[in-house]
Amino acid sequence: MSSDASSKLFEVAKRLMPGGVSSPVRAISPYPFYVSRAEGPYLWDVDGNKLIDYCLAYGPMILGHRHPEIMERVVRQLERGWLYGTPSELEIRLAERIAALYPSIDMLRFVNTGTEATMAALRIARGYTGRDRIVKVEGGFHGAHDSVLVKAGSGATTLGIPDSLGVPKDTAKNTLLVPYNNLSAIEAALTEFDGEVAAVIMEPVLGNIGPILPEKGYLEGVRRLTKDQGVVLIFDEVITGFRLSLGGAQTHYNVVPDMTTLGKIIGGGFPIGVVGGRRELMEMVAPSGGIYQAGTFNGSPTSLAAGMATLDVLEREKVLERLNSRGDNLRKALSDIVEDLGLGYSVVGIASMFKIFFGDAPKNYVEALNCDKAGYFAFFRRMLKSGVFLPPSQFETNFLSAAHSEDDINQTLEAYKSNLRD
Repeated sequence: MSSDASSKLFEVAKRLMPGGVSSPVRAISPYPFYVSRAEGPYLWDVDGNKLIDYCLAYGPMILGHRHPEIMERVVRQLERGWLYGTPSELEIRLAERIAALYPSIDMLRFVNTGTEATMAALRIARGYTGRDRIVKVEGGFHGAHDSVLVKAGSGATTLGIPDSLGVPKDTAKNTLLVPYNNLSAIEAALTEFDGEVAAVIMEPVLGNIGPILPEKGYLEGVRRLTKDQGVVLIFDEVITGFRLSLGGAQTHYNVVPDMTTLGKIIGGGFPIGVVGGRRELMEMVAPSGGIYQAGTFNGSPTSLAAGMATLDVLEREKVLERLNSRGDNLRKALSDIVEDLGLGYSVVGIASMFKIFFGDAPKNYVEALNCDKAGYFAFFRRMLKSGVFLPPSQFETNFLSAAHSEDDINQTLEAYKSNLRD
């Protein structure tokens, strides 16, 4: 796999951007590859290498790259204008569809990223309850704002920096950490700080440290405890939304939070975030209430058009039924490979999310950190040379898209078998 052009670009990038990248997870040692184009399930880099993509921009591209219907709808919107600074009918139509799919959402606001959505959700919960503290699950990733950069997943975990410099101690002290899949820990936190906790924010499936799945009864127990204590339960479904089911993890597991954050898939590959919840919570958001949230690009017509097109395809073609079944088959095949090779590794996942942990299947953040991170990265490099792009961290989910063919998957399984054997 040639990489001279990527190497030269990285030398320039290091002089201009911190670490040479625009997001830490892209900092692949010794240098990242630079993509020149993408289509379907494939990426081509500047050196001409073709890769089967299971990163999929970390989740948004569930239909694959350059889906023709999304392109058509975006171009049609661009011909009408791509930013108005005024309301548009698209906001109403997409909001109607999202609210109809998500049992927790009576009202919502469109923002630009998952980070903005979780930041707004916590502000709403604090404003509604009049309380300051929040409970966060260790290893859960909810964006890059101060309240949640405490034992975060995604890049923070990969780099071994669970707490970011620049986060004030007075902010961090209001964030209480609990292990995933541990009801007694949440109960203890809510009891010790009775009347002080505004919200519990969690990924129902830990997507940026795994995936790690909830044990039976866990989500139901969290819902019961938060309701008993008058604490707002926020499901961060930026990853699981429109992937586990059209109604996300809350529909899949039949557990309804008070608030939900969405992103990634519902933007069709364009920047978007959604914060939604019960009417009495959302009516407190400006201009109808005193909790401020605003943004020049909120409700961007281009992102909404791409999101509408994505939802149309997902519904019309029943994509998730076929895709989730294919995910089951892929995980079974990977499990067979691991077993045949006698490796003590674990295949985990749900729907179209999958991963091989280089160790026992973890139930929480601490157990995930016990996996062989160096061994995984060496494996990642071998897979890349075999033409398969997986997320470079042991702590990121692999994704299947509707564009991956049986031939792509078979080629991928052969690469897994060969490189795991090595």
